[in-house]
Amino acid sequence: MAEHSDELTGPDLAQGIELTSVRPGELIAGHAFGEPVLLVHVEPNWFAVGGKCTHYGATLAEGVLVSETIRCPWHHACFDLRTGAASRAPALNDLPSYSVVLENNIVRVTGMRDHTRLPADAIRPRGSRAPEKVLLDENPVVGPSSVFIIGASAAGIACAEMLRREAYRGPITLADIDRDAPYDRPNLSKDYLAGNAPEEWLPLHPRDFFEDQRIRILSGVEALQIDTASRTVRLSDGSVQRYGALLIATGASPIRLDIKGGERIRYLRTLADCRAIIANLGEARTAVVVGASFIGLEVAASLVTRGLEVHVVGPETLPLQRVLGTELGELIQSVHESRGVRFHLGRTAQALDDKSVILDDGARLDADLVIAGIGVKPNLELAERAGILLDNGIAVNEFLETSAKDVFAAGDAARWPDAYSDARLRVEHWVVAERQGQVVARNMLGHRDRFDDIPFFWSAHYDKLSIHYTGHAEQWDETRIDGDVRNQDCAVSYMVNGKRRAMATINRDRQSLQTEVEMERELLLKPPPAVTVEPSTA
Repeated sequence: MAEHSDELTGPDLAQGIELTSVRPGELIAGHAFGEPVLLVHVEPNWFAVGGKCTHYGATLAEGVLVSETIRCPWHHACFDLRTGAASRAPALNDLPSYSVVLENNIVRVTGMRDHTRLPADAIRPRGSRAPEKVLLDENPVVGPSSVFIIGASAAGIACAEMLRREAYRGPITLADIDRDAPYDRPNLSKDYLAGNAPEEWLPLHPRDFFEDQRIRILSGVEALQIDTASRTVRLSDGSVQRYGALLIATGASPIRLDIKGGERIRYLRTLADCRAIIANLGEARTAVVVGASFIGLEVAASLVTRGLEVHVVGPETLPLQRVLGTELGELIQSVHESRGVRFHLGRTAQALDDKSVILDDGARLDADLVIAGIGVKPNLELAERAGILLDNGIAVNEFLETSAKDVFAAGDAARWPDAYSDARLRVEHWVVAERQGQVVARNMLGHRDRFDDIPFFWSAHYDKLSIHYTGHAEQWDETRIDGDVRNQDCAVSYMVNGKRRAMATINRDRQSLQTEVEMERELLLKPPPAVTVEPSTA
């Protein structure tokens, strides 16, 4: 949707600005033809693209320029300045791109670019607003004969979408037991649950996008068995699907509490879960959240926004202390307490009755609604039955290949060798899952792209506390704090033997993005690791 003219800022780039007023590498936020536009001079070229990220609308002029790409400051999406193409998640839709002319010391944006004349190596833009229809190739398909994807969430959809970007014209089918997939899962515990975002915001693409891209989604259909010898997947609708290449993106499921009265507990993983929680708000006045995890605290913030009295129960001494350390744990607790949340830390839930939660010390908390967020476990049963190698997840190598030939895994269920930390990781990060899906797509088509992206996630609490986490550090021997934690303006580095393994920032989005870029540059200096999981030749 175009912004209103009174919201447009900066110079009118259709009228032009003086060439000498723009330094190489400078990001100029302006507008043209009623739309926000970003103008960039990367010697010797000039580029103009849409000025707002297509993910959540961040101002791209506040981002970071990397070669001929622009990175979004909020959630680290990446766009190709030559074409406007969304080249790396979490943005899946392209930016408009514009022609630029230079004359009489003036640089002007003249109109939308003709993408039929792009360089041969350019990613062809194709956004969900007006997707180019795909015709399946009647000639021999370049790449696998067909692609089957188990799971239509972050990794699965990103893989299917990237296959089409890379000009794959064979059949693509996804199956997901979740009838609502695909949708923006991170929003469930944030604005949607809080009542600040309509459900219309949740779909990753409109349904006609998948029709035009010839991406078939089998909604409400579960994959029951993989036969790697016959290259088939048996489904709950009775069909058997053949594949040339297979992606297992089965994700994870919430860990459930086995306690008396536990049937009252709600869990938040799917859109259906979220709808059920909202439907049960009704006349609710009190809520207990079991688990001081990221999702637990986001749920607490959303319920406070809806006017409920909220209690949080957790066994730790500070919320998120294991992930973020003492200083940020204290800050996060104080922010929630300032909004009325009451913490019961060092405690566990022992039982529930009709109106309350009973803690291990005998205390009773009034609870019209109880929601648990105590972690998830990867969905591995399907891969295990197929004889695929497991290692606290589905074991994959640097190319996200499993131990079975032409079978890949990505997302919450996959455990991969992290290039930066030299450790094998399995994390439940939306952006990581999407980027893994994109790498799988290219490798299905014959590339040998290592997945070496720096892990990244974000967490939003109320309207002011924004946490970005870049890298991965399960343990550290030192923290280095830049800024003022108390005033919610800081960056905390987690160090191991003097080397930064991760950074958490509070309301310093651009610094988080710059840190990701710096870590990527460090990786360029490291020799590539050996392949750790060789796919079977059977």
